[in-house]
Amino acid sequence: MTIGVPKEIKPDEYRVGLTPSNVKELTIKGHNVYIQSGAGDGSGFSDIEYKNSGAKIVDGAKALYSSAKLIVKVKEPQTSEYKLLNDSHTLFCYLHLAPLKELTSALVKNRVCAIAYETITHNNSLPLLKPMSDIAGKMAPNVAAYHLSRYQGGEGVLISGSDGVEAANVLIIGAGNAGFNAAKIAYGMEANVTVINRSLPRIEELTKLLPKVNTALYSPQRLFKLLKKADIVISTVLIHGGATTPKLITRDMLAQMKNGSVLVDITIDQGGISETSRATTHTQPIFIEEGVVHYCVANMPGAYPKTATIALTNATLPYVLKLADYGTFDALQKDKSLALGVNVYGGAITNQAVAQALDLAYLPFENCFN
Repeated sequence: MTIGVPKEIKPDEYRVGLTPSNVKELTIKGHNVYIQSGAGDGSGFSDIEYKNSGAKIVDGAKALYSSAKLIVKVKEPQTSEYKLLNDSHTLFCYLHLAPLKELTSALVKNRVCAIAYETITHNNSLPLLKPMSDIAGKMAPNVAAYHLSRYQGGEGVLISGSDGVEAANVLIIGAGNAGFNAAKIAYGMEANVTVINRSLPRIEELTKLLPKVNTALYSPQRLFKLLKKADIVISTVLIHGGATTPKLITRDMLAQMKNGSVLVDITIDQGGISETSRATTHTQPIFIEEGVVHYCVANMPGAYPKTATIALTNATLPYVLKLADYGTFDALQKDKSLALGVNVYGGAITNQAVAQALDLAYLPFENCFN
């Protein structure tokens, strides 16, 4: 297999699809790996390290895409990359297509086999989303606490409080991997933490792990009540299968929140939890709507690219090896978990949630071969 790792061009994205040690594992098995020059710089991996691991360094994205069949990225292709993709390519990266009709249409038109990290499912878990959810969850209380500062547009509340002064109220929506990690860090910062979730068994599990964190079973009325008291809201709601995040926070609800409170919307990749959410970047991370500071950075773990790259590629490498060793078609036949990651194949949308979100035609993956 010829494998290509392009330099990420999404704004403020410094992660990379493979590390030099990953390249070594692939080249030892006889695969050819092409690395676009400078692809690893932002994560602390030099061209020399890749070359010493057996990779071939190529200049420019066009040369990279024309040389490789399996394209391993971190984030979804940007507009300038659409024309570089064709029916010979298997694209393996985070896609989050539900809010991205233009990209989805380009992948369909170019007949790319597009496999999304976020929809690969194993034993009802999302193994390639988990490492980044963990990091985003751990980051969220820190970025929220920073933006609570008066100088950042916040209400001027210290997350931990002080002697005789109450700590900030942190509301975490969702008790999955990101929610658990956000709760653990926020509690460690001495905040008053409440986690709201639809699933009672997951609440019970979280209570055992973090007994001093408050919990609540979700209802729209309970969410609204908690929102009005919150200084920080962290959204970690995730719908499996690549569907759009439900808009649980309306503009009217947002208007009832404290002026200068902070919403960290980790779910922005899938459209965000609030009617007011829109994607931001690390260099321009916030905007204010209805008096609430919105932090909606679409690639939060990219702030710590070396940690995030190593954590991500630890999870993705076994799948890259499978695609390389068996070839795309056979790998997808052998591994049902990997097949669940296919969002576009042979000019068809094969992920039902994406097709529904974009009001486009859907064809089950298994029907692509009939």
